[in-house]
Amino acid sequence: MVGNTYPYTRADWRRGAFRSDANRTLQSIINTSNPDITLAASKGIDGFALNIGSDPWQLARVADAYAAAIGTTFALFPSFDMGNLPCARERDGDILRTMINTYYDHSNQMYFHGAPLVSTFGGQQCHFGQPTINEGWRRILKTDLPAVHFIASFFMDPAIYGSIDSANGAFSWDSAWPMGNYDIDASYDNEYRRYLNGRTYMAGVSPWFFTHYGPDSYNKNFIFRADNWLLAERWEILIRDRELLDIVQIITWNDFGESHYMGPIDGAQPKSESWTTGFDHQGWLDLQHYYITAYKTGRYPEIERDRIFLWGRLYPAAASSPDPLDRPQNFNYTEDFVWGVVLLTEEARLDLSCGDSRLSIDLPSGHSKVNLPLTGDCSVTSSLTRGGSQVLRFAPQGYNFSTSPPMYNFNAFVAASP
Repeated sequence: MVGNTYPYTRADWRRGAFRSDANRTLQSIINTSNPDITLAASKGIDGFALNIGSDPWQLARVADAYAAAIGTTFALFPSFDMGNLPCARERDGDILRTMINTYYDHSNQMYFHGAPLVSTFGGQQCHFGQPTINEGWRRILKTDLPAVHFIASFFMDPAIYGSIDSANGAFSWDSAWPMGNYDIDASYDNEYRRYLNGRTYMAGVSPWFFTHYGPDSYNKNFIFRADNWLLAERWEILIRDRELLDIVQIITWNDFGESHYMGPIDGAQPKSESWTTGFDHQGWLDLQHYYITAYKTGRYPEIERDRIFLWGRLYPAAASSPDPLDRPQNFNYTEDFVWGVVLLTEEARLDLSCGDSRLSIDLPSGHSKVNLPLTGDCSVTSSLTRGGSQVLRFAPQGYNFSTSPPMYNFNAFVAASP
């Protein structure tokens, strides 16, 4: 999110993203980031969606991002946060039009189908002084401006897109997580594509969701279900359906408040330090790079070295805490497990343990998903054995499960072997 980049400089932006001519993969800077362009690009990410809110200083950070991208192939495009920007009157659209006019011909502006890409977060309530939503968005984005490719992310019944011809396509934010206590699937993708009738569809993918704000701040305290390897499972769906999709947006690079950040914990946090400090998520970037390559090429890449990726909560979902704020809503959607993905060059035996809970399993070459139930205080350890010799031992520092949580922290601890 640009809103989390207040202290950024151009040098900070220069660390993270890139673009390819194959299927596009975009990091959601619907929560944008900091040491980013170089880092994101090195992990197969094609560009940043710059989530832009109403703070006047955000325009300077956007300018820094575009300036930092010059000389790279990294793409940027605005994603206007319409939950934050006013949109009742026609003049409320001036900031959107100014941004489009400023960057439409920038060398790093992302183009899609021959026009600069523009998106939103929300906006289903916006009329911009016109009788209908459709007329409002047409007036602001399709009148007296360079032609743009508008991918809306309206939170509404996807069937309504059939009557919104001002949008060239849609982004389904909610497609990244199960919206109930069940595993992720392609139902949102299928429904959106049905009503878009061949227009652009942008799918979402995300590793996690937890936010813990009380009524004295943002007043949102809930989780979405991330069990059963959400990140890996969602990517496998997207890879399977890659011929049906136009763009994938990763949610997110730096939304610390909702715990689905994958970039470094930098910038200005939105009062989320109590559940993000010590919870670095960059281990997900390497795992995701494996899946991004498969999405772009249509086949999983050859694995060059054995890797173990582990993640999960550090405290039981049902444990009591002295936290003055209650457990997050939907806490019963999640179970106490270590979730793991193992990348193997050849068949090997995995040993994964935490206290009395142990798993020993032979795994084939390629990628495999594993899990381990957690019941008591313990530290997570793992190893790989091949031909009678241990080839990798991985005991992530800090991956300690405790039955006595100091607060209701449902953030993920993420670890990746070297």
